[in-house]
Amino acid sequence: MRSATPAEARVDLSAIAHNVRLLAESAAGAEMMAVVKADAYGHGAAQVAKACLEAGASRLGTALVREALALREAGVTAPVMSWLITPGEPLDAALLADVELSAGSTWVVDDIVEAARRTGRTARVHLKADTGNSRGGATSADWPSLVEHALAARASGAVEIAGLWSHFACADIPGHPSIDSQLATFEEALAVADKAGVPSDAIRHFANSAATVTLPRARYDMVRTGIAVYGLSPIPELGDFGLRPAMTLTARLAQVKRAAPGSGVSYGHLYVTERETTLGLVPLGYADGILRNATNRAEVLAAGRRRRIAGRVCMDQFVIDLGDDPAESGDEVIVFGPGDNGEPTCQEWADSLGTITHEIVTRIGSRVPRVHTDGR
Repeated sequence: MRSATPAEARVDLSAIAHNVRLLAESAAGAEMMAVVKADAYGHGAAQVAKACLEAGASRLGTALVREALALREAGVTAPVMSWLITPGEPLDAALLADVELSAGSTWVVDDIVEAARRTGRTARVHLKADTGNSRGGATSADWPSLVEHALAARASGAVEIAGLWSHFACADIPGHPSIDSQLATFEEALAVADKAGVPSDAIRHFANSAATVTLPRARYDMVRTGIAVYGLSPIPELGDFGLRPAMTLTARLAQVKRAAPGSGVSYGHLYVTERETTLGLVPLGYADGILRNATNRAEVLAAGRRRRIAGRVCMDQFVIDLGDDPAESGDEVIVFGPGDNGEPTCQEWADSLGTITHEIVTRIGSRVPRVHTDGR
């Protein structure tokens, strides 16, 4: 039966579950947080979150508070942590929904304390150390004051220090000197926190997907797995680690027609037919997440064979050259998937476009419905 929509992103929840179980094994007893920010990397946050929890993840992670609140509205009750806090965030709503929050600056602690006083809730806070990524978190110079500030808030009853954490810059580059440097800096931060009186049951967490599968000493009490949950390798040059890609992006041919030799195709005529051929119109474009620089570069599977995109990717559509192979409107085109049927994989798309799989899947737009299946 043909889909009723021009395109869809099929998400295999059994693949998600497989990946979570595999990563939990790699974590070797450490607690596992499944990161479902950015609508679960474009896979559908609520559905993926529930599949992760059923498969053994005990916690969830989001970048934004509103992402965590959406999970609560979807009925997810497991612990959720949000870490990208900017001035004006809905912290009252976060505390009322039992969302855990990150603080890498003293002003964030102050804002959380005010929200705790307004709501009458004790906030669970994870203190973030900047160990060398130079993004969020307190530097080594600022870390002692952040810890003391949080301990004062704890003494007032407004805050519980739930975790101590940091984030790698280069865990996906095995052997990079920053890895050892960051771990050493994190150990120093933990020692400062311990000496200052931070409770020993605060969850220590550092490892992302890459560190989870390659750096046992970085796993601490919990790992935070993102891209690997979705079956995409965090270190492609080392293989797939047994992960199963969860997303298959498909579309249906909107039009099929014969074209004469020398026909220019799409904007700018960057592709010109060499002979009489059949052209197929695929109803996906850069508004749907198909990168414009996929023009004349990326491949899809159509009419039993791989086809390179022919000409400029437009806002809503692109064209493929089908040669003399039979095809008709409504036939399926697989943009990328696990590769089981010869289609390109997400990793191949990323490689051909000079980017990472994270960007490919998170850019798939809202016009493309997510269809969740269980392939077991």
